Amino acid sequence: MTTNFNSQALKPLSLNVTSVSSRLTWADRIGALKMRIGVGRNNYRVKPGLYKVGNPDSQSDVLVSANYKLSFDVLRSNLDSLNVWILVVDTKGVNVWCSAAKGNFSTDSVVKSLKETSLEHRVQHRRIILPQLSASGVAAHKVKEQTGFNALFGPVEARDIKPYIEAGYKATPAMRKVTFPMKERAKLIPVDFLYEKYKLLILIGLFFFLSGLDRTGFLFGKMMDSHLFPLITILGGYIAGIVITPLFLPWIPFRAFALKGAFWGLSITLVINRLFKVPILDGVSMGLIGISIASFMAMNFTGSSTYTSLSGVRKEMKWAVPFQIAFIVVGTILFILSKLA
Repeated sequence: MTTNFNSQALKPLSLNVTSVSSRLTWADRIGALKMRIGVGRNNYRVKPGLYKVGNPDSQSDVLVSANYKLSFDVLRSNLDSLNVWILVVDTKGVNVWCSAAKGNFSTDSVVKSLKETSLEHRVQHRRIILPQLSASGVAAHKVKEQTGFNALFGPVEARDIKPYIEAGYKATPAMRKVTFPMKERAKLIPVDFLYEKYKLLILIGLFFFLSGLDRTGFLFGKMMDSHLFPLITILGGYIAGIVITPLFLPWIPFRAFALKGAFWGLSITLVINRLFKVPILDGVSMGLIGISIASFMAMNFTGSSTYTSLSGVRKEMKWAVPFQIAFIVVGTILFILSKLA
C-alpha cells in the first residue's frame, strides 16, 4: 500500500528546528578527540530530529545523517556556504556504516524520522539525500512507497556533497568509491589501543607474577629480575595487532585479519627473542602468547574496514579464536614449565 504525504501548500509548524553552524568549535574538536581515545564513546550523539545550516527554505536540500555526533559534525563541517536541512535519524549513537549493518539506520528509521519531523510541510520538493554507506540498511523504493520522498544516495565522503548537488545529484565514480587510506586507519588506533587496556594489564600482571615461579616456590627477586622479557613480548604482541597491522593492512599477506595480526606478532616476537637471547623454551612460550595476542587484537579492525563483511567476520572467528586460545594456553603452560625446569 502506497502512502503519500500531502503535497498541498506548506503549513506553519510549531516544531522548533535547531540551527547549527558549519564551523566546528573547540568543544566539538575536543569532544572528537576524547571519543577517539574512548572517553564517552557510547554517548557521543546528538538528538534525532531536524536541523538547519544557514537559512534553508522550502526548496532547500535535505541531507540525512546518523545521530553519532562525529558523523553529524563531519557532515555539517562540509556544508559551508550551503543552506540545507539535516534530518538526523536515531541510530543509537552509532555511525552510518555500522548502524546500517546493524539495522539501526534502516528504512523504518528513515520513514519514522520523516513523519516525526513533518518534513512534507517544510519543503515543497520530495527529495532526501542519504549517505551512500547507509545503502545496506535503507531500501529507497520502500521509503518512496511509505512517504512519497525520493531517497537519493549521495557520495561516500561528505566533502563531495557540494559538487554532487551542483552536478544535479549525480555522483562520479570517484565519489562512489570507498577508500581506507593509512590516515583513516591511523585514526582508529587510539580508541582500539585503549579498548582492551584492562585485559592487557591483567595479562601483564599474571606474567609478572609467573616470572617469580621457581622449583622451590615463589621468589620475589626472580620475579623482579625476569619480568621484563614477558612484559615486552606481551606489549609487542598488543602493538603488533593494534598499531602495526592496521597501518600496513594492504601490504600484509593473507586475507584474514587473524593471520595478518599473527604475521606481525611472529615478526615482533622473533625480534624480541633475538634481543633478549632467552632460552628456547622461554622464547617459544612467549612467542606463542605474543602471536595469539597480535592475532586476536587485529580482528578488532574487521568491523572498521572495507576488507571484509559481517559473514566473513563470523566465519573467520569460528576458526581463528580456537587457535588463539590454544596458543595462549600452551604458551602459558610452557612458560610455567620453563620457570620450574
